[in-house]
This record gives sequence, structure tokens and C-alpha cells, in this order.
Amino acid sequence: MKNNDKTEEKDIEVKDGNVEAAAAEEAKEAETTDCNEETTEDGNDVNAKLEAAQKEIEQLRDRYLRTAAEFDNYKKRTLKEKAELLLNGSEKTVCAVLPVLDDFERALATETDDAQAVKDGMQLIFNKFKKVLESLGVKKIETDGQDFNVDYHEAVAMVPGMGDDNKGKVIDCLQTGYKLNDKVIRHAKVAVGQ
Repeated sequence: MKNNDKTEEKDIEVKDGNVEAAAAEEAKEAETTDCNEETTEDGNDVNAKLEAAQKEIEQLRDRYLRTAAEFDNYKKRTLKEKAELLLNGSEKTVCAVLPVLDDFERALATETDDAQAVKDGMQLIFNKFKKVLESLGVKKIETDGQDFNVDYHEAVAMVPGMGDDNKGKVIDCLQTGYKLNDKVIRHAKVAVGQ
């Protein structure tokens, strides 16, 4: 039996050897075919990826050019608007002041010797002018009895001997100060107690 077992083993090995050889040949053929297919598939895949990347690059380039053109137009438009504001920015103010100018012209055209009538007319024009300025945001800086504040006042004189109650306070206003929308456009020139 031992001999028969050896014979059977040899037959199996031979059969296995033939099978292995046949399998090896088939594997080589399959690898060659797969390599050719992979090369073709990889080539097509690489070309497809390349085309997709080129399309994306073209889209991004187009978007960049459009954005750059839009920004350039924005810059030109804002520069034009700024120039117009500088040239025509005072139009609102001038239009508001023109009625006061008309009142002055009418007052000068009136021929009267009555000093009180002239004074009353000037007072009316002054009040109208103050209302126009207030409507434009111009406000008078109050100084009467106020503490000296460098943000609103400019000390032009120091008055000694005013007592401790008036020390550091505004004694007299020599020139009125004004604010435009809470921004000081002219400091009030004042005399301050020492």
C-alpha cells in the first residue's frame, strides 16, 4: 500500500503540477490583458481628469476676469461719486441759505428812516438764519456759566480775582463756537476765571 500511496501522490503532484503550469500560463495572459486594459483605462481616465481640470481652470479664469472687471468698474464709479460729492456737496446748504439772502435783498431795497423797523427786520432775518443753520445740524456751543472744557472752548484770556466759585469757569465769551452734528467746527473763544 505504501507503493500505491506513493504512486497516487506522484499522480496528484503531476496533475497538480500540470494544473499549476496551466494556471500560471492563464495568469500571465490575464496580466498582459489586464495591463493593456489598465493602460487604456488609465489613459482614458487621465485624459478625462485632464479635460475636467482644464474646464475648471477655464471657469476659474473667467470668474477671475469678471471679478476684476467688476472691481475696476466699482473703483471708477466710487471715484466719480466722490468727485460729484466734492463739487455738489454744498448744494443743500446753499439752497437752504438762499431764502435768507432773498430776505436781506428785500430789506436793503426797502427805503425807510424808521430805525426800529430796520432793527426788527434784521432780527427776523437773523432768527430765520439761525433756524436754517439748526436744520442743517449747526448748533451753538453754550458758554454761559459752563466749566472750561478744552473740547469746546479755547481760552484766550485768564481773569484773576474772580473768587473760588468762578475758578475754571467761563467768565465771558469773545467769539461764539459752533458744532456741526456733534463735531466742533469752531471752538468758542472765552475768558476763564483764575
